[in-house]
Amino acid sequence: MKRTAVTLSAVALLLPLSACGGSAEAGSGSTVTVTVGYQSKTINTVTAGTLLRSLGYFEQQLNALHDGHTYKVDWQDYATGAPITAQMTAGKIDIGSMGDFPLLLNAARGKQLGSPTRLVSVTGYNLRGGLNTVVTAPGSKLASLTDLKGKKVSTSIGSAADGTLVRALQRAGIDPDKGISKLNQQPAVGASALSSGSVDALSQFVAWPGLLAYQGKAKALYDGAQLDLPTFHGVTAREAFARQHPSVLEAFLKAQAEATDYLNAHPVAAAEKVAKATGLPAEVVYLYNGAHGIATFDPAVKPQLVSALKQDVSVLKAAKLTGDIDVDSFVDDQYVKKALGTSYAKRLAAAPPPAASEVWPKGSEKTLPFKSAKELLAYVAGRQDGIRAAYVPDATTGTLWFADQAVWVADGDRLLPFVAPATAQAYVTTHAGARTVSYREALERAS
Repeated sequence: MKRTAVTLSAVALLLPLSACGGSAEAGSGSTVTVTVGYQSKTINTVTAGTLLRSLGYFEQQLNALHDGHTYKVDWQDYATGAPITAQMTAGKIDIGSMGDFPLLLNAARGKQLGSPTRLVSVTGYNLRGGLNTVVTAPGSKLASLTDLKGKKVSTSIGSAADGTLVRALQRAGIDPDKGISKLNQQPAVGASALSSGSVDALSQFVAWPGLLAYQGKAKALYDGAQLDLPTFHGVTAREAFARQHPSVLEAFLKAQAEATDYLNAHPVAAAEKVAKATGLPAEVVYLYNGAHGIATFDPAVKPQLVSALKQDVSVLKAAKLTGDIDVDSFVDDQYVKKALGTSYAKRLAAAPPPAASEVWPKGSEKTLPFKSAKELLAYVAGRQDGIRAAYVPDATTGTLWFADQAVWVADGDRLLPFVAPATAQAYVTTHAGARTVSYREALERAS
């Protein structure tokens, strides 16, 4: 795309009445800079961030507007949603992507500061909550959430992962404020704290739990899908920006839909692109963003996700992070409906793909699906040196996990994988003759 070589500050000085962060509002030949805040390593947002940027679809859509403007996209990468919100309310970011709890804080902060924002689309979601996981060190003796009582737990307060932790502790009969020692840390800091032994557990969002498990630095303690409450990430835009530049926002949403279609059609290639841009292992990206990954990508604003967002408000209020939030006024799907046209209804009605086991062979650009975890194990058992990654869905929650990191249960001829030891034990308790087995034994039984 043709771009005008001019700095943001220069544009702001020459055109002080601009609407975007340092951009020109109108005039033939003027430059409009659209500032997009994203989280490259929060791979549940890649269709509005990392992948979208690498594909260049947004720039292509802007170039196709032919409205007399020259467009420039300023991509700004952050570790969490909080700084994106701060920049949005200051008028310095036009479009941002973040998780459900940060989205609510975005809504509250925008209203409080007189710079309202709107939720305009969804990136990735999991209807059961499987995007957030509590993990412990590989050698930890902790086996369930009840074991966390009195322990040190790292999380990012106000994040979706913190919301999962709070709800999970409440269900386990532990006061989330007084029952544990909670440390408010950025994901990378929390991961280091877990490795050093300065915390007993870490509750984080995609892709940190999967990354640490893949690296052998953590094991799952609690699968967020046990809550059976939807969690998602979405796109938020400044209301003033949306009003003044509706065609630009629609161009972004069309580009997001294109990136979503690319991810769904080419999941392995998409994982490789995201891995190259972020430094994350492609095997970890695929765990979440693959054909049967933990996340389902669709820009449609589904009613069940909006309903979940309303339920999240009470958690943030209890933590004194916000007051009441009018979710209905925050959600504004008019732009994505217009951008996607007749396809929107189909996307809105679409359901996540069924859970499935997959193997990613070395040197292959495709994965191999299997009807059962046992069939996958039989395949892996004879080809261990030729396997890049093997994935299996939890037998009760459907959450995808690495086969060699899963907790395996033998029940007669069946071999069942679970993300966390507590869910595996719950199955064993209710099925006579069932018992947990090691991954090695599971492979031997399947071969």
